[in-house]
Amino acid sequence: MIERETQQRRAIREAFTRAGRPLAPHEILEEANPDAPTLGIATVYRNVKSLVDEGWLKTVELPGQPPRYELADIGHHHHFHCTTCGKVFDIEGCVGKLGALVPRGYELDSHDITLYGRCDKCAAR
Repeated sequence: MIERETQQRRAIREAFTRAGRPLAPHEILEEANPDAPTLGIATVYRNVKSLVDEGWLKTVELPGQPPRYELADIGHHHHFHCTTCGKVFDIEGCVGKLGALVPRGYELDSHDITLYGRCDKCAAR
């Protein structure tokens, strides 16, 4: 079932388009708040679940972190996690040829790579 397009739902969609990176629920709320000042965290969670179910968003899982969400239509890529501010950014492309690292007789189904460090703003401080 596709939900109707409310002002709050539009604001959440715009938050992802504007941010251009994976967002945690509290970041979605912060980013969408100017467009929907009455938006609450429960509404964010409800809409994110719906947008994941519809295939518009997908979940980004990082070890030891709560889930973040990103647009589902972006191709295969990896992530950079700033250890200072906690934001996660997309890294375009892939190192590829990881199948060569798999032991003989094993089959590689997928992979995720996360780089850790400081983003440009945190590194400049």
